[in-house]
Amino acid sequence: MELYELFRRHSRISTDSRHIVPDSLFFALHGERFDGNSYAENALKAGAAAAVVDDPSVAETLRQHWPDRCAEVPDTLAALQELAARHRRELGIPILAITGSNGKTTTKELVGRVLSRKFRTAVTQGNLNNHIGVPLTLLAMDRSVEIGVVEMGASHPGEIALLCSIARPDYGLITNIGKAHLEGFGGIEGVMRGKGELLDFLVANGGTAFWLNDSDRLKTMVESRPGLRAISYSAPEAIGTEPFVEARWDGLPVRTRLVGDYNRSNIAAAIAVGLYFGIGRAEIVSAIESYDPDNNRSQKRQTAFNTLISDCYNANPSSMQAALDNFLCEADPRPKAVVLGDMGELGPYAAVEHRTVVERLEQGGIEEAYLVGGHFAEAARGSRYRTFADTEALARYLDEHPIRNRLVLVKGSRANRLEKIAEKL
Repeated sequence: MELYELFRRHSRISTDSRHIVPDSLFFALHGERFDGNSYAENALKAGAAAAVVDDPSVAETLRQHWPDRCAEVPDTLAALQELAARHRRELGIPILAITGSNGKTTTKELVGRVLSRKFRTAVTQGNLNNHIGVPLTLLAMDRSVEIGVVEMGASHPGEIALLCSIARPDYGLITNIGKAHLEGFGGIEGVMRGKGELLDFLVANGGTAFWLNDSDRLKTMVESRPGLRAISYSAPEAIGTEPFVEARWDGLPVRTRLVGDYNRSNIAAAIAVGLYFGIGRAEIVSAIESYDPDNNRSQKRQTAFNTLISDCYNANPSSMQAALDNFLCEADPRPKAVVLGDMGELGPYAAVEHRTVVERLEQGGIEEAYLVGGHFAEAARGSRYRTFADTEALARYLDEHPIRNRLVLVKGSRANRLEKIAEKL
């Protein structure tokens, strides 16, 4: 049976045999330390309708027991991507792709809420924004969906182009260009080229781009692509940031639950998209104000001991600088403390970028900093700041030396698992 016909009968996808969705298709994907083919039998026993495998010997074994519940393909990842591309064509709905160095997920959530005021909208869930996540996002869309918002992440050249070939976006939005994944992209110019693959796709296919005209880099990227249909937008006027970002747009106050003045550009993106798709101003504002981040991104909350600004999902030099700049401007009268984790995927830029962060702490008058990871340990050598090999070491220290009555910024990538530290603050 053709794979797409099988998908139409069993339209939910599973990729983890430990969490099988009943009556789903199990795709036996490969990882650095696992081969999904080894778990195909477990998936079928757990209730998967069929298993998609690329190991002939596994396929032969499965057919002996479940002759109608095995689909053999040359490559399971390629099959997943091709299935998603076919499904996207069958849906025939507008797709808006969002990429950028920082702010992708917040912008995605804001845009999704705005569009939902008028359309049945499907939005990337969690962090499903890579070569596996984007296909899964598309395959989760059913015939009731009227518009899709797809987040696209990348750490190397060619990845955005691949995702565009699968999702075939009609619209694109690049939040910003910053110092993220420098190791894979080979510097800021490489980041511009990599993220610019979205614009290249839109130019070639008659799509429309939304872009922040406050960004010189984005302006350069747009202007260097003649024929690109582009809609620019600007960050709204700031009203205040205490305790959350407030802005004024077209005479209307926008009161958010977002932390950090840098979020004004993410708000602007949602406004621009909403206006383009004919959503009323009051509805746009209401949708933006309804978003309450709950995913370890720019959360501000009062604990039993401190006021905590937590951003434990991602960290790169650009987002770290923005978070620190915002933190240093906080008007809270209590002493400030920071807990920072190493920034990954910087390659030869790692030493200088971590040292830049330490210098920013010193220049900002931060007396109390707890730095996690080998890069920060080297960068902070000779400074007043405490360094720790890993999160567990910091956790043990905090058990004996708790932080109390502070305004605390916790910022790091997922690899640092600093959310465990946040629980102690």
